[in-house]
Amino acid sequence: MFIQTEATPNPDVLKFLPGRDVLGQGTREFRSASEAMASPLAAAIFDLDGVGRVFFGPDFVTVTKSDSLDWPQLKAPVLAAIMEHFTSNAPILSDGGEAAGHDADVYEGDVAQIVAEIKDLLDTRIRPAVAQDGGDILFNRFEAATGVVWLHMRGACAGCPSSSATLKSGVENMLKHYVPEVTRVEQAL
Repeated sequence: MFIQTEATPNPDVLKFLPGRDVLGQGTREFRSASEAMASPLAAAIFDLDGVGRVFFGPDFVTVTKSDSLDWPQLKAPVLAAIMEHFTSNAPILSDGGEAAGHDADVYEGDVAQIVAEIKDLLDTRIRPAVAQDGGDILFNRFEAATGVVWLHMRGACAGCPSSSATLKSGVENMLKHYVPEVTRVEQAL
């Protein structure tokens, strides 16, 4: 098994491409060892010293390192954990673990149509581009009275120095262009 690695715009995050599906559909983020218990792979990666966050995409894994280690110290153990997991044929998520998607709040009337347009743009134009950098952007909520869209930045995007520029320049401009009711985009925490 050959696992490729790619740098991301976030210097604390490395993208691992195992050459096969990780989640296939959706994404999943683990921010702590206790959250990682829902995944044998995430738990194995969190067992390594210096891991701060693990993120699964359709066909990749991103790992965020803590400040205590540099990538030359952590890369080989992460590669070994990923390789061991995939060669064991263990499941990615334990029973009850699910991939994450957009917030499922129900909107009514015209607002429902606006939210559907926002989610469609995110899914077709924005999320694929962000996934190339090892991250994801999910819809959180839309405030119709103010026109503000709240989004979750995940994976390599979370904490990335360039994420606020991506959010404001790229995502906000695109949403405002195609959905005139959008006035601003903010990051949900």
